Amino acid sequence: MLRPRWIGMLLLCLVVAGVFAWLGQWQLARAVQVNPNPPGATEEVRPIGDIAQPGEYLNDPLVGQRVETSGTWVPGDFLIVESRYNDGVEGYWVTGQLRLDDGETDVAGPVSVAVAVGWASTMDAATAAVSTLEDEASRSDSVDVTGRLIADEGPVLPPHGADPQTMTRMSPAALLGRWHDVEELNVYRPYLASTEAFGGLDAISSPAPEEGSNVNWLNIFYAVEWAVFAGFAFYLWYRLAKDAWEKELEDFADDAAEGGGEPAA
Repeated sequence: MLRPRWIGMLLLCLVVAGVFAWLGQWQLARAVQVNPNPPGATEEVRPIGDIAQPGEYLNDPLVGQRVETSGTWVPGDFLIVESRYNDGVEGYWVTGQLRLDDGETDVAGPVSVAVAVGWASTMDAATAAVSTLEDEASRSDSVDVTGRLIADEGPVLPPHGADPQTMTRMSPAALLGRWHDVEELNVYRPYLASTEAFGGLDAISSPAPEEGSNVNWLNIFYAVEWAVFAGFAFYLWYRLAKDAWEKELEDFADDAAEGGGEPAA
């Protein structure tokens, strides 16, 4: 182990172990939320521009945050999303494009957010609500909307054999592909589940999110893994050096046996 070759190998292992230790510290620093949101923070109604900006992903602590904003509905963009449950009952959401008023965000240019306007138990009721909302949108009156900001569920293909226009997930990305007047439009990645129903629909049941733990155990597990890897680097150095030493002893024994003498001490 004191030979230059193995000392050099030890230095290399020290560098590798140092990198692993740094990665472990990096994971550990992100395992504990130092300044967690106080209990009930999501229930405080805040301006939407204080929580997120268009195009930004919604951080986990902010999912379900109650926000408020104002704007006008864009005619022709009230769309129905199927397979939405309200207190355990399957039904439909009516969604709309809300074009925010100037000053609601720090972004220059038009800004829109997808809004889950309300729930209906049948497709006929949802379709009737769309007609009512279209009439209201044609008057271009500004409306105030309060609700929970929720992360994009991601678009999925419709069930086999279903209408290709069928939507079963609340995805602003999918809705954007069917909206009108979207040139140079800034769009929020999360959507807004309105607290108050519009167009004669039922209010969407959206309880407060459960308070999560301040400790991310997955990150702690990764930190422990990096510590094990750092220890393994030293073990690998010791094992290689020992194997080389045992190989030399075997060579000495073979040489002594070929010469007919006793192996050297």
